[in-house]
Amino acid sequence: MDLPKSHLMKDIHILSLAFLLIFLAYGAAQNLQSTLNTEQDLGTTSLGILYLSFTIFSVFASLVVRNLGSKNSLIIGTTGYLLYLAANLKPNWYTLVPSSLFLGFCASIIWVGQGTYLTSTARSHAKDNDLLEGAVIGDFNGEFWAVYALHQFIGSLISFALLSGGKEGSTNGGTLLFVVFLCVVAFGAILMCFLRKGIENSKREYEHSGSGASEHSSLKSLCRSLTSALSDVKMLLIIPLMAYSGLQKAFVWAEFTKYVVTPVIGVSGVGSSMAAYGAFDGICSLAAGRLTSGLRSITAIVSFGAFVQAVVLILLLLDFSITSGLLGTLYVHFLAALLGIGDGVLMTQLNALLGLLFKHDTEGAFAQLNIWQSATIAIMFFLSPHVSFEAMVVIMLAFLCFSFCSFLWLALKVVKTSLSSTSE
Repeated sequence: MDLPKSHLMKDIHILSLAFLLIFLAYGAAQNLQSTLNTEQDLGTTSLGILYLSFTIFSVFASLVVRNLGSKNSLIIGTTGYLLYLAANLKPNWYTLVPSSLFLGFCASIIWVGQGTYLTSTARSHAKDNDLLEGAVIGDFNGEFWAVYALHQFIGSLISFALLSGGKEGSTNGGTLLFVVFLCVVAFGAILMCFLRKGIENSKREYEHSGSGASEHSSLKSLCRSLTSALSDVKMLLIIPLMAYSGLQKAFVWAEFTKYVVTPVIGVSGVGSSMAAYGAFDGICSLAAGRLTSGLRSITAIVSFGAFVQAVVLILLLLDFSITSGLLGTLYVHFLAALLGIGDGVLMTQLNALLGLLFKHDTEGAFAQLNIWQSATIAIMFFLSPHVSFEAMVVIMLAFLCFSFCSFLWLALKVVKTSLSSTSE
């Protein structure tokens, strides 16, 4: 049975708000790991383990989401974030490492569930209202990623408010912060329960229950899905851009704040620069989503985002900087804003592109996105202490050029015929 338009729109509002609540807490906790848990590099090591776990479990995430359904996957996925924040109340190797491993699993299914749920809802909304599917997918992704991007801004403000009043060496501020974050994530988990079951997933689950498919056949289906994805020319050409999208996120967290922000405006400037990053990420996500209507618009928007990120990397590589005063502070925030614009473009357009190109294996496509993003994030965390900042910028710029050329080849040569029926 078709759901009314208002119900479908309400589901996207609920999904966006739930992710905002969950990730404003988790994002702020992640930003504080290298500051609060410095003994034997516990904080950064746990993050590396988390994203390595995320990468491994993402291989199986599509199978889990197919069997659980996207809504159940979203609800179960929130438990990992609750456990991780609870572990930060008493951080040590016996609490943070196991919770990081479990969060890697939960993150893999919550993100595949999110991509699958949003895309199926957008398709149903487009069909019910006789709208262009690409435009609706872009619009829904724009709203989701715009709201989600606010997590950096709001989480940073909450962290600053609760930690700034604490005394030197006191853990009371941190304890209160993580208690508040636990409550926020719990509320986000409750919101997930009000989502309607994914429409396309409901049909698929009914078909599977009638066929009596065995667990063995499900594993065979997973292997077939992974091998077909890696043998699909369209997926192979998108993978470099997926990997770069993860690399640029980790670059902001691990390199930009340490080597660009802190030397100019100090540690206290990290929060405000990340707030600027999150604010422009959100604005750009909303604008990019509104402008998305098909492959041509995606190509134009991604080209703009790649250009913006290239400008930032070239400025950093040329060591063009203002070292002090108000101009220095404004310059750093300007660079952070440009990086936020680039991230907003990549996240909205990659999700819209996958929704358009891989209609028959949506879970598998979003699992590939998770695999490549989390793998590059994990690599960045582990390699960051051993690679100079200048070398990292060169790697980023080279990878950006390669991934953008691969994407252009996809847009100009491969997808043209497959999307001819929906071309603008």
